[in-house]
Amino acid sequence: MRKDYLAFFISLFLSRLADQILLFIVPLVVFQTTNSASWAGLAFFVESLPRFLAFPLCGALCDKYSPIRILHISQVYRALLCLLAMALYGVFGGLAWIVVLSAVCGVLTTQGIMAREVLMPYVFRHYSYTKTLSYSQIADQTGLVLGPLVAALLLDIWAWHWVVLWVAALFLLADLGMRVWQRLSRVSLEVYEQHQDIWLQPLRIAFGHIRSLAELKKIIALAVGVNLIVGVTLATSAAMVIGEYGAGKDHYAGLQAAGAATTIFILLLLARVTLPLRVLGGIGYSMIAAGGVISALSPNLSGYVLGFLLIVGFDKMFNVYMRTIRQRVIPPQDFGKTVGVITLLNNLSQPLAGLLVALLAAPLGTQQVILVLAGLTVLLGVAALWWFAKVDRFIPADQAGRASGDPARLNKTDRAPVDTGEIPTGR
Repeated sequence: MRKDYLAFFISLFLSRLADQILLFIVPLVVFQTTNSASWAGLAFFVESLPRFLAFPLCGALCDKYSPIRILHISQVYRALLCLLAMALYGVFGGLAWIVVLSAVCGVLTTQGIMAREVLMPYVFRHYSYTKTLSYSQIADQTGLVLGPLVAALLLDIWAWHWVVLWVAALFLLADLGMRVWQRLSRVSLEVYEQHQDIWLQPLRIAFGHIRSLAELKKIIALAVGVNLIVGVTLATSAAMVIGEYGAGKDHYAGLQAAGAATTIFILLLLARVTLPLRVLGGIGYSMIAAGGVISALSPNLSGYVLGFLLIVGFDKMFNVYMRTIRQRVIPPQDFGKTVGVITLLNNLSQPLAGLLVALLAAPLGTQQVILVLAGLTVLLGVAALWWFAKVDRFIPADQAGRASGDPARLNKTDRAPVDTGEIPTGR
């Protein structure tokens, strides 16, 4: 592997590892302190909502400014915030600091995610986008594999606030990896003229593309269903493993690692086997929905593990499908701002799932909440596929390229000129 690619992947891995350690310890520390699934769900809602709300602004910034510079800011500032939060914890004490830290770092994580999304087509020009996504997500998922294990190991040695200081060091190492990549690579980024406004105008352009491109509407609807299951799983996994089934935090860490390992196996398979996009999306969505139902109905830990592995393993398969569609149909000059809005719409159901856990876990029970959201995911998937199959039959031939997401069939008039703010009129 080329040295610049290796540096890019190492930086991605270290950044994901640090972020995953934070995501791992927040619901775990809150649940162990309060012994309440509702409080753990509320903590997940508070830490996850800001990172999703930030996507439109972060996407617009990546179109307007250098994504490399934005990525540096994301990593360095997360390290500094970790140090600041632990200084405040040392003075005032309390659990609020770790939840607030995770929420603010989540916004900067969003900034880094969007910067990498914009960079990747330029970094890996010689590979297909599907293969690039598969390999980059292997580095990402390796961080997910080691994140829970490293966090559990560090929590056995130190209190959680010392673990946060290790997280700060990992963010700094990730930034060092990006600087090495920048020195070794010969990437030249295309610069597009952008409107001065980074608030309303990018939103108008992004929603114009979403309104005119049927494929974008379809993947948004399906992603909402996927993220209902992913959100409720993230919010309740600690409560289910430790509370419902009486296992320890080492079992919880092992479950997280097994899920990431399953994902890596699936991504390695996708990097070597070419599958039609509809097959990728169909298998991914179906397995996630099935995993939600299995984890909700399982009377023991082994059944829950099966459902959990289906959810987190096939989530990335669906993610490859969704991101490949986006890359094909969105004009490059509007990519950041449009993906930012799409990602916000996709992921609002994740903090919503955490909020529903906080409100309903006590009266209904955690497993019942998971089952209700799994049922909603199944219904949403069936309704979305039926509706868009019906729409596809009535799309005129001259708009077929627009609906199918074939960039070769998109006319120049279908692309919004960013400098004037014109919204595409094609339907």
